[in-house]
Amino acid sequence: MATMTIAPETGRAQQQPAKTRTRGGRKLRDNLTGYAFLIGAIFCFALFSWFPMIRGIVMSFQHTKRGVTSWVGLDNYVRIVQDPSFWTAWKNTFYFTVLALILGYLVPFVVAIVLNELRHAKGYLRILVYLPVMLPPASALFLFKYYAYDPSDAGLFNAILKFLHLPTSEWMQSPTMTMPAMVLASTWMNMGGAVLIYLASLQNIPGELYEAAELDGAGILRRIWNVTIPQTRLILALLAMLQIVATMQVFIEPLILANGAGTQDSATSVAYLIYQHGFFQNDLNGAAALGVIMLLVLAVFSAFYLRLTTKED
Repeated sequence: MATMTIAPETGRAQQQPAKTRTRGGRKLRDNLTGYAFLIGAIFCFALFSWFPMIRGIVMSFQHTKRGVTSWVGLDNYVRIVQDPSFWTAWKNTFYFTVLALILGYLVPFVVAIVLNELRHAKGYLRILVYLPVMLPPASALFLFKYYAYDPSDAGLFNAILKFLHLPTSEWMQSPTMTMPAMVLASTWMNMGGAVLIYLASLQNIPGELYEAAELDGAGILRRIWNVTIPQTRLILALLAMLQIVATMQVFIEPLILANGAGTQDSATSVAYLIYQHGFFQNDLNGAAALGVIMLLVLAVFSAFYLRLTTKED
């Protein structure tokens, strides 16, 4: 059947096919079915992610004492910024992020290139590289703390240094070595996933590009610079952004390896400072304000990344 409509230009009646309405109804039903399947995920995100985030933003403008809540505006932010530990925590966090970008970002890429060039035992070596990711983070960090970073000669790293006739280190008890030691442990724990992503990207590069580079006389370093990096630049940019976001929220490494603050506050991160305010000082409003500040900083990095990738697209 068809319906009758009046055309505004001619004033005459026109027939509208019923197929249009049938197609529209089918599309609506399909969309409703898709949304029905998404209800569970949306509910979980709303309950465990969006609601706590909104609640934290609201708490950052409030003051709660003995169950009585009052609005204080920006007082919590002013108090947090004036705390000397605030700037120490941000300095340590940025230092950890820079070291992680130098070590934890480049090492997986180099390992992926080496594994991609191997002809034998690829599968076994990939399992070996990915194995630390399957360990619980706490177990891996305790392994580093009590076995690798033991300040005595019984520690693995000090035993290696002593064998090479090099000076040993106190590692986590040294203010200068605390942060590099945490970055080394974090890189070992988390590099497996990045290596697999890089490997998948490297295997999608056409072999003809490397053959053409070899014919032009390019060595291995020149091939990596002119072929590998340009062909994987989007993956490199994505993992760089994820690395920044993840390392700026570093928490478990200072908590386990350095017992929180470390020697002379050398390991205090912003995430650990939030933990201190919330659970040791019972200052949930200050912790919420500090969390909002971190959210804004990470949002700036994310916006910068999105701008770069939009231009690239």
